[in-house]
Amino acid sequence: MPVGILGRKIGMTQVFDDETGDAVPVTIIEAGPCSVLQVKTKDTDGYNAVQLGFGEMKEKHSNRPMMGHFAAAGVSPARFVREIRMSEAPGVERGATLTVQILEGVSKVDVRGVSKGKGWAGVMKRWNFQGQRASHGNTKHHRMPGSIGRTYSTSKGVPKGFKMAGQMGNRNVTVRGLELVRIIPEDNLLVVKGSIPGPNDSFVIIHQSQKDSSFKP
Repeated sequence: MPVGILGRKIGMTQVFDDETGDAVPVTIIEAGPCSVLQVKTKDTDGYNAVQLGFGEMKEKHSNRPMMGHFAAAGVSPARFVREIRMSEAPGVERGATLTVQILEGVSKVDVRGVSKGKGWAGVMKRWNFQGQRASHGNTKHHRMPGSIGRTYSTSKGVPKGFKMAGQMGNRNVTVRGLELVRIIPEDNLLVVKGSIPGPNDSFVIIHQSQKDSSFKP
């Protein structure tokens, strides 16, 4: 059985711990139902994975190849399509429907999504640089990065990954080891302790955390 599901971030709220009475900040995720679009195995594709589809979409917003893909699985068009890899052959069939109940008994989950895009940012905002001195002689260079030097004497240009100004956010982020507080199957909801990447209504991928002692991919 797959240990992951697709969903949509609804927002944050708080719940109260029954034992201590403490307020716990949580994120509400609408997870599933997800349609199994394709089952991949090592024999046919070289690796084991389950391709899932989540959310409704009008046919006019899809293209012909994807419409044929949905029709072959016998499901309606899905807006969010992703696959989750597994170490063993998946125990589901094409066209099946997965709900939040597949996470029953899971204590911790990993949530992957796209972080909020914050546009172009300088080095002080993006990398927390302290900036240059604001003393006599420094003119309009207070927030500049300064000399970046040459990391390697034989390198040409700027090395990849160098901390400079650029786009901030809008990248794939995975938050690991979040506690799964509650599962509400009648409403297809997951209650996860803490925050997850992305704005409200953004799509996310939820799967059993590797930090879970009972993790079996």
